[in-house]
Amino acid sequence: MYITNYDIEAELRPNLSTGEKLVWTGKPKQGILLRKSDIFLIPFSLFWAGFAIFWQFGVSELQPPFIFKLWGLPFVCIGLYITVGRFFLDAKKRANTTYGITNDRIIIKSGIFSREIKSLNIRTLSDISFSQKADNSGTIVLGTVDFRSSMMQGMEWPGLSSRIAGVY
Repeated sequence: MYITNYDIEAELRPNLSTGEKLVWTGKPKQGILLRKSDIFLIPFSLFWAGFAIFWQFGVSELQPPFIFKLWGLPFVCIGLYITVGRFFLDAKKRANTTYGITNDRIIIKSGIFSREIKSLNIRTLSDISFSQKADNSGTIVLGTVDFRSSMMQGMEWPGLSSRIAGVY
């Protein structure tokens, strides 16, 4: 399904104040994205998931106490998330994200299970960085860049959301 700027404007219009006009609208790049950090994360996630699954099967064959059978399940779930699930969750979040720039502020509407609307006053925004590739795709980062966030290249982990970034 292709979304036009008119669809995005219609989605953001209820969030505008009286006299506020949309100057630009957009959506982040859609689908599954690979980032530079995946050079490390994909092998790590395969190792993690493989070891957790190996552990779980090994423990279940030994007939240990029930608690030992449960011990490995959280590690298997984390392994499945970092191996496969994070790609789909990221794609779903970007599919539900819309950006709008008005004459006064930046509006970011996003969320997977519930809709969250962020509003940033353009006049008080201190740090804005922009990087563009040869194919005209790129990233705009609003706010200071945290070292941990820059390592993860926009991928969200619980408790690690200290900046607002958009991949377009």
